[in-house]
Amino acid sequence: MKDGDIIQIAHLVSDLDAAMQHYWEAFNIGPWDVYTYGPHNVNDSRYRGQPAEHVYKIAVCWINGVQMELMQPVSGYSIYDEYIEKHGYGLHHMKLYFADCDKALETYRARGYEVVQSGNIGDDVFYYLDTEERFQGAVIEIGNAGSIPEPERRYPA
Repeated sequence: MKDGDIIQIAHLVSDLDAAMQHYWEAFNIGPWDVYTYGPHNVNDSRYRGQPAEHVYKIAVCWINGVQMELMQPVSGYSIYDEYIEKHGYGLHHMKLYFADCDKALETYRARGYEVVQSGNIGDDVFYYLDTEERFQGAVIEIGNAGSIPEPERRYPA
């Protein structure tokens, strides 16, 4: 990976299991690694500058070097809920890789993009930038693609 590469495309879904099943059965996309994230395993979780308490489920798989992510908010409030209220379910963000996220954040802040949500899971750090209005709905996430704990389950099993 090189700095700026697109490493993930993420969709917000209302039912994670139904979405995984559909992608697998209709398009043979998968298998999916499934996780639940929230205060119990996301470190330094922040939403609009405040400590975050939201919980969400995700499923991920790899397609030609790009990670496909399905996300279902479970509880609390986050940029995922904001997005659903404005746009409904569907494409939410693209994640860009940066080896040095702090340096990348300096660059994006200088261009007028502040962090709206962030955290880290294992060695993986992530920052969602406030790009939704200027990008007509798309959110840009930056991260280092660090290692994360093993998934809770896999679909299909």
